[in-house]
Amino acid sequence: MNINFESFVEWDNSPFILFNDQGKILYLNNTAEILFGYVSQKELYNIALSYAPQNFGYKNTTLVLTYDTFMFHSITVGYENEDQISLRLYNTPRIQTIHKLETNKFITTDINILLEANIALFKTKNENLLTLLVDQDLPAFKIDQNNFSKLLRKALDAFRASDSIDISLRLLIGQHVIIEGKKESIVQLSIAANGRYADTDTEIRSLADKSQIKCLLKEQSIKLEVPLIK
Repeated sequence: MNINFESFVEWDNSPFILFNDQGKILYLNNTAEILFGYVSQKELYNIALSYAPQNFGYKNTTLVLTYDTFMFHSITVGYENEDQISLRLYNTPRIQTIHKLETNKFITTDINILLEANIALFKTKNENLLTLLVDQDLPAFKIDQNNFSKLLRKALDAFRASDSIDISLRLLIGQHVIIEGKKESIVQLSIAANGRYADTDTEIRSLADKSQIKCLLKEQSIKLEVPLIK
């Protein structure tokens, strides 16, 4: 019986890449294609070579790899000949918050309008140069407006001393989170500058956790992954 396994690889949310012996991509699934927006082909090929088994077959390795919103806890590298080598990366499971969302109390919201309102409030007290890039096609979705506005204000205030601030809002294609047993898409809000204050990071994490928003705090940026709850 001839079985085509390619569709199963395509459906997998773990990136899979097949390289030739020169580092050229012979095949990759949809998730890997998205990942290449954050990491170079050369870097992943070098990782495959570094963790390849000494003999034909495959080797599993536990390690931590982070590329923007992608976080992996292990990889599998395998090859059956000298001409091809494969790399599969395994996503780190999202930590489930202890806070249960009362989505029945959430208000269906245009997040662009909510973001612009909080930016306008920030501008009343700050004169920073600010650029905003949003996806106007994002659908309205359910959110705790009060908690999210508090989170936005805290996040923006962390950049109060920056000369210029870049803000973007976009849908993370191909990425999802499970909320109350349902798979929901993710909207990412990114705020970046040449530096920021970290004095309210604990409060930012707490506010994000209450709405099951993943919070990525870095020296020069704050990224919030917001569930797009229908």
